[in-house]
Amino acid sequence: MQGIPTVRVEGGPRERGRQYGESARELVRRSIEAYEGVFAHYAGWDWQTVGEHAQRYVAPIEALWPQYVEEIRGIAEGAAVEFADVMAINTRTEVLFAAKAAQAGTHATLPPECSAFAALPEATADGGTLMGQNWDWLLHSVDTCILLEARQNGAPDFVTVVEAGLLAKTGMNSSGLGLCTNALCCGADRGEPGIPYHVVLRAILDAETMSDALIAIQLGVRSSSAAYLIAHTDGLAVAVEAVPGDHTKLHLSFGEDGVLLHTNHFLSDIGVARDVSTFVFPDSPFRLDRMRRIVGDDAAVSLELAQRLLADHANYPNAICCHPDTRYDAPEQWATVASLIMELDARVLHLASGQPCTAPYARLDYSDFLGKPSPVARRTTATHAR
Repeated sequence: MQGIPTVRVEGGPRERGRQYGESARELVRRSIEAYEGVFAHYAGWDWQTVGEHAQRYVAPIEALWPQYVEEIRGIAEGAAVEFADVMAINTRTEVLFAAKAAQAGTHATLPPECSAFAALPEATADGGTLMGQNWDWLLHSVDTCILLEARQNGAPDFVTVVEAGLLAKTGMNSSGLGLCTNALCCGADRGEPGIPYHVVLRAILDAETMSDALIAIQLGVRSSSAAYLIAHTDGLAVAVEAVPGDHTKLHLSFGEDGVLLHTNHFLSDIGVARDVSTFVFPDSPFRLDRMRRIVGDDAAVSLELAQRLLADHANYPNAICCHPDTRYDAPEQWATVASLIMELDARVLHLASGQPCTAPYARLDYSDFLGKPSPVARRTTATHAR
């Protein structure tokens, strides 16, 4: 599609990574260069130090999902960059928390990420499952964003919109599962080695069922806070708020009347650590309130309503549709990088490159690409046939 380059990969983990790195070589290098500047600006760390800290996350990932480390190695080989460089951008959230904690003993101050929604069949105009989000991030990512299409053996095929070099972000897979996400922040976010945020996102996209997705979030010790909004064509959806730690450090919510909404602050009582989300992301509660009111004004959630929701400018420039705040220097500015709406049943992705108030949505039909039957569905069909 125009605006966001498409990268398609297939084969085993190392081969997929090499194809990814080769196809997006210049964008991966641009992403690494940009984050070198981000760490210098936000934390005062040079890139060698960042890479050394990123290596601390290799062992926790390999203990659970060695194939993801292989994929990262492949990306580095394909892009002709160092493995530590690609690890660094895949652990950017965690390493930045670690850098800020080492520097000042406090949480990191980060740009907000995202306003997300999911609507189940009982709440949508067409009776399908609809979900989406605006991805808000630093301005350099406008030039490093890709649409990654992955075919893989032994796991669902998937599509995800992500910064070049990272494993995954928002997307959907061939088993009918969709994923949106929001950054969160609490007093426990100090960058201790564990499973990084973007690795958890990739593991969710490899899930066949909602239960599998929840297992992916709980399986290891997570290194950072996040909200994972997950939905499935079975008519199920959940918002999982997770803090650093194991399976006991998360909270599940199921929304109201078939609608789930989330921004960048905790909606549950996390209980185990200081919630500093509204300090770090002071626009988050206002975006959430605005989403609730827009959705509440209509009897059913439609594609048109979702587009209007994601283009809303209340509390501009830090609105649902986010624009750069020119009161700040360029490194401190952020904006909506991409806007996504997913029709999970039809396997259709509507993708706008940039702010959806002006950028048109491209309709991308993935019914063929994501047409691989789930092995769980095949077993269920066989059982019913008997």
